[in-house]
Amino acid sequence: MKNFKKYSKQYFLPPEQCTDWVKKDAVERAPVWCSVDLRDGNQSLIEPMSLETKVEFFKLLVEIGFKEIEVGFPAASETEYDFLRKLIDENLIPDDVTIQVLTQAREHIIRKTFDAVRGAKNVIVHVYNSTSVAQREQVFKKDKSAIKKIATDGARLLKQLTEEAGADYRFEYSPESFTGTEPEYALEVVNAVLDVWQPSSERKAVINLPATVENAMPHVYAQQVEYFHKNIKYRDSVVISLHPHNDRGCGVAAAEMGLLAGADRIEGTLFGNGERTGNVDIITLAMNMYSQGVDPCLNFENMPYICSLYRTFTGMTVNPRQPYAGELVFAAFSGSHQDAIAKGMEWREKNNLSEWTVPYLPIDPHDVGRQYDADVIRINSQSGKGGVGYVLSRSHGINMPARMKEAMGYAAKDVSDKLHKELHPEEIYKIFREHFMDNRKVFDVVECHYKQTGGITATVTVLKDGKMTDISADGNGRLNAVSNALKKFLGVEYTLTDYEEHALTRRSSSQAISYVGIESGGKPFWGAGVDEDIITSSVKALVAAINNMLAKA
Repeated sequence: MKNFKKYSKQYFLPPEQCTDWVKKDAVERAPVWCSVDLRDGNQSLIEPMSLETKVEFFKLLVEIGFKEIEVGFPAASETEYDFLRKLIDENLIPDDVTIQVLTQAREHIIRKTFDAVRGAKNVIVHVYNSTSVAQREQVFKKDKSAIKKIATDGARLLKQLTEEAGADYRFEYSPESFTGTEPEYALEVVNAVLDVWQPSSERKAVINLPATVENAMPHVYAQQVEYFHKNIKYRDSVVISLHPHNDRGCGVAAAEMGLLAGADRIEGTLFGNGERTGNVDIITLAMNMYSQGVDPCLNFENMPYICSLYRTFTGMTVNPRQPYAGELVFAAFSGSHQDAIAKGMEWREKNNLSEWTVPYLPIDPHDVGRQYDADVIRINSQSGKGGVGYVLSRSHGINMPARMKEAMGYAAKDVSDKLHKELHPEEIYKIFREHFMDNRKVFDVVECHYKQTGGITATVTVLKDGKMTDISADGNGRLNAVSNALKKFLGVEYTLTDYEEHALTRRSSSQAISYVGIESGGKPFWGAGVDEDIITSSVKALVAAINNMLAKA
């Protein structure tokens, strides 16, 4: 791209090295979560939510477990104002939930915001003004001292109006466009605001450091956050909050590194909805912690339910590849992946493991309301024997011999390739029946009778070309005797190579399934049979295998 030279770095590193965060390898406890779905998320929608929809979304956020929820910008529109009043007047805010309201550092907007929150029990009033070089020069055309005065004047008015209301509202300040601001100047502004508020350990102030536009690699953001963590005034009385956006696609990484750097709180949205490329996705952040044994203090146990309501409320979609939540995130189509998952699940069950270590699955899909059969092993033309075997085992209780799985895998792959579609469990079972159970195109066995001699004598009634024929032969067992009789009648030669059987536990009746493998001309052929009588099921399997052999002759 020829115009790359018109771009340059728009961020500023701290004046001192801030890299202590690199010594940590994981987030060890959940931050304070603040959902901004109803403000930042809502303002980014093509069609902002109605008052009624916002109420229902608020209830969902409470159900998930958010204790801090930014409910909107009440001075921005009548809907925003009325929504907040409805929450307060109808007592829809639980006692343990704090609502947050956003206001610019402008007097008339601040006053209307305070009017909107009257009567609320737990409130954070969030005031902001932009501090970046670009905004100072191009938008406000003010110097550093004038920009700082906007912030401190806003802070004083918040304090004054709170005292006048006889309330104990908490305060939050954001140097908007923080990542485009010199860190030492942003610190100067923030400390000036804190000097106005005089926060205490009983009434902490929130200092929010927004990546309003993500303009650097995540480690740069981490250094900026650590600089604040080390140098901010009243640190024990301040909650350092992060508000990452996703313009460079690194919102989650920036948030995680920022937590390592000393941040205490995260503002974000479900599924990363928000301006431009969106806010940081709180679900991904929370589930990342969960996957490493940290309680995220949010409940995503019914992810399909959350996805459904989210789509209804916002009109947005959930990407099929969205981490932890997308339709396909647990799906394995690749044969090698399916085989590894199937063996991992078998290993887990066999060893009665409590810790989750299944290959290719970072978490147990059941933990977020997903199903193994429908969501994990997905069969198409790229799938292999392990996946097909797993689906048949889970859906129909069919546990084929290892070598038969290969034949069934090729059969399913061929059908999927020709149809250019994914195969569902019932479709896979249909292929299994057609290929290995119901094949009677050349002949069928109507009945068998056995007599004990030195070995076993079997008399087999064979149906071929519309005619019934009885044929007898000896063998060292019933199935061997039947096999010898069929060889004699059909004039064929093959070797009986495999025989397995088990109870078909997925059926209500006590049926058994048998699998028979034969070999002719160096090629294997398979059949399966189901019956309440194990000998009858094995004969059915043998008949299917021989028919498969004759069909390929």
